[in-house]
Amino acid sequence: MLNKIGCMLSLLVGLWVFPVSGDTLTEVYRGPQQNWPAPFIDEGAQYSPLASLPVQPPYPSENPYSDEKRELGKHLFFDRRLSKSQQIACASCHDPDLGWADGRRKSIGHNRQVHTLNTPSVVNTAYLTSVFWDGRVNTLEQQVVQSWSNPIEMAASLPAATTRISQLHDYSPLFEKAFGTAQVTTSRITNAITTYVRSLTLTNTKFDRFLRGERALFSEPEIRGLHLFRTKARCINCHNGAQLSDGQFHHLGTSFQAVGNFEGRYSVTGKATDVGAFRTPNLRGLSHTAPYMHNGLINNLDNLLALYNAGWWQNAPLHDTNNTIPLATLSALIQPLNLSKTEMHDLRAFLETLNGTMPFTTPPPELN
Repeated sequence: MLNKIGCMLSLLVGLWVFPVSGDTLTEVYRGPQQNWPAPFIDEGAQYSPLASLPVQPPYPSENPYSDEKRELGKHLFFDRRLSKSQQIACASCHDPDLGWADGRRKSIGHNRQVHTLNTPSVVNTAYLTSVFWDGRVNTLEQQVVQSWSNPIEMAASLPAATTRISQLHDYSPLFEKAFGTAQVTTSRITNAITTYVRSLTLTNTKFDRFLRGERALFSEPEIRGLHLFRTKARCINCHNGAQLSDGQFHHLGTSFQAVGNFEGRYSVTGKATDVGAFRTPNLRGLSHTAPYMHNGLINNLDNLLALYNAGWWQNAPLHDTNNTIPLATLSALIQPLNLSKTEMHDLRAFLETLNGTMPFTTPPPELN
């Protein structure tokens, strides 16, 4: 009740402080961010002001960047021989032609097994502080090891895969350039792949350029959409900061009790409040990465916005099942928005400023 009252007060204050015409709204948003209208933030939301992404991604001190390591990582990223079947590479699910995802509702892995989750893009994963939809690891190095050995994904025996790569003579000079010796180890393979992945960034969006000072870039509908994003549309509660993600886990009604991978963050923490909660994705390049949500439930942006506008739904408990996991509860940050058709158009116009030139490459030649 207090959250709802607080939200209503924020809305009333926002309308009182800023009852302006579209032209004035445009003028204010083309000025310094500290002069923008206050965002509507719910009590308890993890909030940071919007910011552009750093052009240079961070690299951990234990796995620093080098051109040679990136080049080796590129070859390994596309090498199918890392998998048990020798038919699946990292690039099989993270295809540069498909926004570095796979365009499927749920990915297909070893022996044509259908995964329980949608494949997220690896673009901008250098900036993540937790990885996987349930946030069960904190580094890309841990993620690579888990996906490489996961029986539904690449299903590899890491010692066997490492030996296989070590027997390919063309890799020897690449390992020597990257690490000082030609020795092939699981750790070196992992570090090379993650160095390559961290280099796959999208930081040149219209949104990033706008926040860096090119304020004339945004049209009036885009500025109205930005204002909605920060206020009435409530997106800012979860999609904020430089990553456009609070790094938290929320349940939106997309997972259904006892259906597929519905546990989400609960599988990590065991907390009832985390059932069905999945990591807030960042939004850059979103037009390239449909379908959306952890299970690929939503196939296009218009449908996604319509569901947010309606306020999603609270799942009902199932009876006559042996499921003992608590029922997922819709996040308190989700509420009906009552956006008009014009406001929906403006919000979409803003979201499209988060697109840009995705990193692209062609697969390198297979090494022998």
